[in-house]
Amino acid sequence: MMYESKRKQLEAKGWKVGGVEEFLQLSPEEAAYVELRLKLSDGLKKQRQQHNLTQVELAKRVKSSQSRVAKMEAGDPSISLDLLIRSLLALGVSNQDLARIISPSHRTTPP
Repeated sequence: MMYESKRKQLEAKGWKVGGVEEFLQLSPEEAAYVELRLKLSDGLKKQRQQHNLTQVELAKRVKSSQSRVAKMEAGDPSISLDLLIRSLLALGVSNQDLARIISPSHRTTPP
């Protein structure tokens, strides 16, 4: 998130300031899908860390590889939503926890 003063300075110098959706010309549905994937990826990393597991240990639980877990946590588009959700469930996340992870108030990045 950009500070308003910084935004005004950039605009005064002729820069156009906008969001990712505008820059990538995403439809509202595409933007929502990307945000959902990022929330699930972020939630997976946080859950893994809360369970004090390494990426290798999580990979064994979900019968995958460490590099695949790294891709999941990085939000790689080659990773299916199915694998993200199955991995969260393998960590014991409940349906209510999943709902919290994907809720509009859940932030994918620190403020």
